[in-house]
Amino acid sequence: GMGELHLEVYIERMNREYNVECIAGQPNVNYKETINRKVEFDYLHKKQTGGSGQYAKVMGYIEPLTEEEQKEAGVANEFDNRCTGTNIPPEYYTSCEKGMGDATTEGALVGCEVEGLRVVLQDGAAHAVDSSDMAFRICMASAIRDAMKRAAPSILEPMMSVEVEIPSEFQGTVVAGLNRRMGLIQSSDMNEDGSGMKIVAEVPLSNMFGYSTEIRSQTQGKGEFTMEYLKHLPVTKNIQEELMAKYREEMEQKQAA
Repeated sequence: GMGELHLEVYIERMNREYNVECIAGQPNVNYKETINRKVEFDYLHKKQTGGSGQYAKVMGYIEPLTEEEQKEAGVANEFDNRCTGTNIPPEYYTSCEKGMGDATTEGALVGCEVEGLRVVLQDGAAHAVDSSDMAFRICMASAIRDAMKRAAPSILEPMMSVEVEIPSEFQGTVVAGLNRRMGLIQSSDMNEDGSGMKIVAEVPLSNMFGYSTEIRSQTQGKGEFTMEYLKHLPVTKNIQEELMAKYREEMEQKQAA
């Protein structure tokens, strides 16, 4: 649809004209996960079945990557290979990097993509017969997932830059509405004749659903707003716990099914 009002009209029409009951809910928000401290890992992956088994060992550490370092490297997560010697044969280095990719597609808290992570591989071990690309890939992914749980992980939510244009007599109610939605007012400028205002605020995307209806009712249909993505920022402690509880519930339902 072309906005919330457009969708609301179509839901109402489907209900009225075709007797179709619609299940409507909030869209999913693109949360991400990150880590906040350096943690070392020393992980052994060993599996023995009939025939050749799987054997791989990796050692190193993970640490947070700052926003500046991410921009400089041009990637959300960085793999740094500092191995010396051939404890891990060089042909398995790419498998270790792929293992990092596997681990960062789904985080430990709510199963979202992980960013702001540097993985430093320092040493490891291989077996002449049982080591393989797949063994090192699984080993690296498991080592990083295990380390991320101990590295003070946190959830990041998308923040939107919201520009609201309103007649100046509605300033109080509109600012109060943005504050209620956990918005941070960045600026509010009045136009030359004092009849209108432009308010710029940073608001979490998850709190912006339903805002088009709210601003219409607050300004007698005279206000309008635009928003664009700004950056991802950590959520508050209570929201993080709510999201984790919801994710655990969904996982339990999937397993039960």
